[in-house]
Amino acid sequence: MKLFVSEGNPQSLKVLAALDTAGVQCDVQFVNHEEKLVPFLSRPTLPVLLLPNGHHLFSPNAICRYMFEVSGQEWHEACDQWLEWEATELQPALLQALHMAVLQGKESEATKVLTGPLTYLDQSLSKATTPYLTGEVVSVADLVLCAALQPIMSTPTLTSGEHKSLKVWFDHVASLQSCVSASHKVLQGKGLQAMKSFMQRQPAPQSGQCQSSMLPCNSSSAESEEGERAVSQEEMEAAVLIWNKGSNVPSATTDRLHPILPQEGKRNILLTSALPYVNNVPHLGNIIGCVLSADVFSRYGRLRGWNLLFVCGTDEYGTATENKAREEGLTPQQICDKYHAIHASIYEWFQIDFDFFGRTTTEKQTEIAQNIFWRLHKNDFLVEDMVEQLRCEKCQRFLADRFVEGTCPHCNYPDARGDQCDKCGRLINAVELKAPHCKVCGQTPVIRSSKHLFLDLPKLEPQLEQWLDKSTSSGDWTANAKQITRSWLRDGLKPRCITRDLRWGTPVPHPDFKEKVFYVWFDAPIGYVSITANYTDKWEQWWKNPDKVELYNFMAKDNVPFHSVVFPCSLLGAQDNYTLVNHLVATEYLNYEDTKFSKSRGVGVFGDMAKDTGIPSDVWRFYLLYVRPEGQDSTFSWADMALKNNSELLNNLGNFINRAGMFVSKFFDGCVPAMELLQEDKKLLALVGWELQQYIQLMDKVKIRDALKHILNISRHGNQYIQVNEPWKKIKGGDGERQRAGTVTGVSVNVACLLSVMLLPYMPAVSQTIRDQLNAPHSCVNTLLFDKGAFTRVLNAGHRIGNVSPLFQKLEVEQIEALKKKFGGQQTPAQNAAGHTPSAPAMEVNASIDPEKARQLTHAVAEQGEKVRALKAQKADKAVITAEVSKLLELKKQLALAEGKSPEPAPIKGKKK
Repeated sequence: MKLFVSEGNPQSLKVLAALDTAGVQCDVQFVNHEEKLVPFLSRPTLPVLLLPNGHHLFSPNAICRYMFEVSGQEWHEACDQWLEWEATELQPALLQALHMAVLQGKESEATKVLTGPLTYLDQSLSKATTPYLTGEVVSVADLVLCAALQPIMSTPTLTSGEHKSLKVWFDHVASLQSCVSASHKVLQGKGLQAMKSFMQRQPAPQSGQCQSSMLPCNSSSAESEEGERAVSQEEMEAAVLIWNKGSNVPSATTDRLHPILPQEGKRNILLTSALPYVNNVPHLGNIIGCVLSADVFSRYGRLRGWNLLFVCGTDEYGTATENKAREEGLTPQQICDKYHAIHASIYEWFQIDFDFFGRTTTEKQTEIAQNIFWRLHKNDFLVEDMVEQLRCEKCQRFLADRFVEGTCPHCNYPDARGDQCDKCGRLINAVELKAPHCKVCGQTPVIRSSKHLFLDLPKLEPQLEQWLDKSTSSGDWTANAKQITRSWLRDGLKPRCITRDLRWGTPVPHPDFKEKVFYVWFDAPIGYVSITANYTDKWEQWWKNPDKVELYNFMAKDNVPFHSVVFPCSLLGAQDNYTLVNHLVATEYLNYEDTKFSKSRGVGVFGDMAKDTGIPSDVWRFYLLYVRPEGQDSTFSWADMALKNNSELLNNLGNFINRAGMFVSKFFDGCVPAMELLQEDKKLLALVGWELQQYIQLMDKVKIRDALKHILNISRHGNQYIQVNEPWKKIKGGDGERQRAGTVTGVSVNVACLLSVMLLPYMPAVSQTIRDQLNAPHSCVNTLLFDKGAFTRVLNAGHRIGNVSPLFQKLEVEQIEALKKKFGGQQTPAQNAAGHTPSAPAMEVNASIDPEKARQLTHAVAEQGEKVRALKAQKADKAVITAEVSKLLELKKQLALAEGKSPEPAPIKGKKK
């Protein structure tokens, strides 16, 4: 990597401080302010980070965040909120103040401009219970805000004595070596005077810019950047050249020939989605966390021309299956057959396009798992030991992890399982549980000893660390995947038991352990290999070919340790040239409204219910991907789903594509008109081309949610373009105006064609419908995103389109309220785990204090408050706003209870009628 910065540039302070703190290896080069380093930007922009793949990062805050992600440092969602506030609220005020102070000498007026943001920051710090913005240690948010304020806070005439908390915080952060060093390099002890040359090259800021100081800002980075972006003449001419290359698009085929095998000279990608447990029906969180995210990336990869194999299947062995079989009065095999079919049906409805969807209860699974076992045994990576286990005397059996529950020894969560706590995420040995009980009969089990086999993780740790250093630095691992993996290594690896006293599982082939089966965590990941082997006899070309195959694993964050530590150790220890994961993509959790999904309580939408709502699967896909928990937990909300459907799909995307097609049908007899490009058309081509490049860069990095925003930006550009040029009016004018209407219509319908291809990974059915309506050549799917991607003219003058009709329908308030009630379960958010509404008499309030719950609810209240403000700003339906306000009030009541306060509002004193 190479970082380009310039002296006197206040934005350079941020990135240098972040680089130093993160400890990332990167070349730093000082250049002059006029240096143009990003080819598709019209103006010189600094700082710029050149990535190893040739892409550029040119947003200072994005560069800082990237530095911290690469270093694997812990990331807080509050950091995102502060970075967005800094970019949207603080920076406009700072630029205006610096312009006044540095170039106009109006320091007193500059101080007034900064009063609002500085007061807000000071108040936030004064209310905080930690020394830094997001916790007990310095975060990227502290560095960015401190560096941004450095020129101001270091100039006595620009600060007042009012902001005491801000001053204490700033002095503390600014004294860090990384900040001192950055300041010395950029400002060289000259203060504001060091910035004069830089400020003279900046456009004069608009007064009154961004006066609000609300946290967090609701607009996405993609949306906010787009409105201010200038387009140079060079960009426009380059866009026209690319546009004209599309006149004669070659035909090609996208049919997949099975079996798909690695090919010489191609990028060969083996893509897996975490194997869903067969014993239950997946909910929306399961679907977005694994199979849907993987499906989007696999479809995108094929559009890019990669040679890609996408496999998945049901994880069918283990105690969970035995447990479910007991509950339903079936055999484990019958349970597996039943739920495998349910899973397959759900994924088919959601249009998950696996190359092969298999299962783990196969002969290949037994053969490959036992082969890996024997190789580990031969290479001396297995050890024997006696294990104390819980045994239920009433059931006359050892209790495997899923058959026992109790209180977590780490966080005291009362419903921890025998293998892992769902609250704190720590792995547990069942005998460590406090107050354990048998899930079958409810009796308290006793401790007995049994001999088991262990994978010697400490012995494999040096190999693992060497491989991890290479994989995490060269591959696209999400930040949470790196953090979770490092925490395991930091705590030190311990031998991990790989056998269990069960009947339902892959048999252990060792004669001394013939009554046991493999523990599911050892066995299940091998399912990826055996499922591929059931797909093709030449499976080793994928799984024993690490030099020519890239392996992507998609999962939720709770599955990370098994894919980053345990499974790689099994394959490393086998010493059989196995392909190990190159890119580990983990999501956070998706919650349902203000609670968790619960099948037993009827809370949340599960996969087999979605199709009964009457909402098309593509709309489900769109919304789940729009709120994909990419960097932090996110929430499914019915009101928000309706809002996004009606605003983004219906009024933005669908409106533009429908208008473009209707103009061709209505004004030009169904044939694309001739196009003579003017400056405004060239500008649109350049803007669309830029959005396409952002989309490709983000998708290449598996930033699926962020990439989606650029699709919606393109349709926003298109709607504005149509609105400004008014082809419906010009078609009634003279020859010149009719020609103008034709150009606008022709360009618009080609933008719609591009959108259909960009949408394909997200909404495959809608994508096909658009291409059918436009009668688009099949070759457009192969060309528009191939290689580096290009917005070319695919629908030439004279091309006849098909029948055009609306793509989306409005989701009505009544419909959404009915669905919300249907899937809300029997327990309201205000009810506790015992199923009754807690009373809160004044004398008993403090007994219910729950700091952890209060922390979670504080975040939920802030999120819900922001949602209400956004709905009001967008002038949403009154009923939708009322429903969300009610939810906000309910959350505030819960927060009051969790904080040990009365949930009733305090009386208002002295209010006059």
